[in-house]
Amino acid sequence: MDILDLEKKINSELTSKITFSEIRHGQLYLNINCEDISEVLLFLKNNSHTKFRQLVDITAVDYPEQTERFKMVYLLISHEFNNRIVLSYYINENEIVPSITQIFPSANWMEREVFDMYGIKFKDHPDLRRILTDYNFEGFPLRKDFPLTGHSEVRYSEDEKKVIYEPVKLEQNYRNFDYESPWEGTKYIKDIKKTND
Repeated sequence: MDILDLEKKINSELTSKITFSEIRHGQLYLNINCEDISEVLLFLKNNSHTKFRQLVDITAVDYPEQTERFKMVYLLISHEFNNRIVLSYYINENEIVPSITQIFPSANWMEREVFDMYGIKFKDHPDLRRILTDYNFEGFPLRKDFPLTGHSEVRYSEDEKKVIYEPVKLEQNYRNFDYESPWEGTKYIKDIKKTND
């Protein structure tokens, strides 16, 4: 089934569930509502005309200036028909999203990663814990309002013989950059050459 027929088939079968669809870059993009995610995924996975049986990834996009701050994105592939589909919907900052681990068990770690990086919680997830950061980590690193330097730094202390957390300290000498062309040499090297001549 080609991508145009696929779009028509999905739109005719899931008329009330699809809020927007388009084909870009040879892939089908569908916008849905958050509460319809499980029903839409079950149809895409089990229907004999679609067979999207592999979940490639789950991620989110942060739009801090919008009331619906996050866009949830699900990437699926149908190996049998060689088609890709991108499902997405918008949610508020504190909205809880339905987990899809019952439909795609591989979603377990993907949802944990989204929780860890963005702070988005998943309802009925079997083990929603941080996966990439430490347990005591503060904040969510992929949110656009997260500071570039983080809140604290982690290092091993020889004196205490353990890993310790400290507030981030930026030394002033790391903040001064030399923007001169490397071909012309930096100012302090030029000054040294002049005094030697």
